[in-house]
Amino acid sequence: MKRTLVLTAAAMLLAGTLGFAKTTTLIDFTLLDADSVADENGNPTQNSRTVMDFSVAAGASFTSDQKTLMKTSLALPEWEVVLNSSARNVQAVALSQVVAAPVKDSADVPFAGKNVMGVRVMFPTWANNANAKIVPPYDILAFEPLSDADENGDRQQPTDEQKGKYLFEDGYGLIRNVGTIKSIAVTTMGDNFPHQLYVLLKDNDGVERRYLMGNLQFDGWKELRWNNPDYITEVRTREIRVYPIYPRGTPSIRFAGFQVTRDAADIGSDFIGYFKDVKVIYDLAVLNADRDIDEEDLWGIVTKKETDRRNGEMSRFGNKQVNRFIEKEKMATEDTFVSSLSDEGDQSGSTSNEK
Repeated sequence: MKRTLVLTAAAMLLAGTLGFAKTTTLIDFTLLDADSVADENGNPTQNSRTVMDFSVAAGASFTSDQKTLMKTSLALPEWEVVLNSSARNVQAVALSQVVAAPVKDSADVPFAGKNVMGVRVMFPTWANNANAKIVPPYDILAFEPLSDADENGDRQQPTDEQKGKYLFEDGYGLIRNVGTIKSIAVTTMGDNFPHQLYVLLKDNDGVERRYLMGNLQFDGWKELRWNNPDYITEVRTREIRVYPIYPRGTPSIRFAGFQVTRDAADIGSDFIGYFKDVKVIYDLAVLNADRDIDEEDLWGIVTKKETDRRNGEMSRFGNKQVNRFIEKEKMATEDTFVSSLSDEGDQSGSTSNEK
């Protein structure tokens, strides 16, 4: 009886120390379907929730239709595979890509009918260490205000319900008011690859950290989990640190991508992976985020800092989008030669030369 009472009291004490821990989905890839900004065939190319217009970096010589092509979002085909120098070659860069992978619409299949992130990485076949990062097309912004986008990807004015909320919250890559991280989980489908998987996170100071989730040597869906080895559950043994709340801003974390590492002793060539979501268990940084005085409206320090960061990202990635558009316009579209063995071919060739 006494033993049961002691165990119950200990459990209640532990629950009290963890009462403010929270579980939140950092990013859910099933939310990133393309549903706006149609191409010439009428197929949507961008995700309306996360679409960003980087044509602000384009010059006045571009038409409005051309600037429309300079929009991008977190739609899955827009994500990039960045290979390290040991893995980077022409063939590997061309074949490594991210796609929307449809899951079979069956009752006994997890996430049936949804699109998850599918990744192909071409690792070298010879014996050397190599790694690849799967990163979003742009840095996820912590203070981008929430608003709707129309079918052309143009942002509208925030509604009254959207004011004070942020674009990338609720499963699109951002969690605010994050203190100590206790655990991270990734839902992924393995194909028995021995490679190691890391999750990359950025804090509100822009510092990137990586967390080892384990290897992918299993078959089927699995939740890989990282547990913080330095997480202290007993509040009396914690080192209490108090930081100024403003203007540093409420601490946040942003999803910066995955990293897959291949050991020199392991099999090379193609790696195929599938990812559904990333979840985080964390302590709250601030117990009550609702302040008596709206300090940001009064001083505007954080907004100024984030606006400068956003403009820098817009300029940096905007120039890349413009250069990509120009390169696409210069690419050859012909797949075959016009025969020179017929009169029609000679006439066609002369017409082409005159142009």
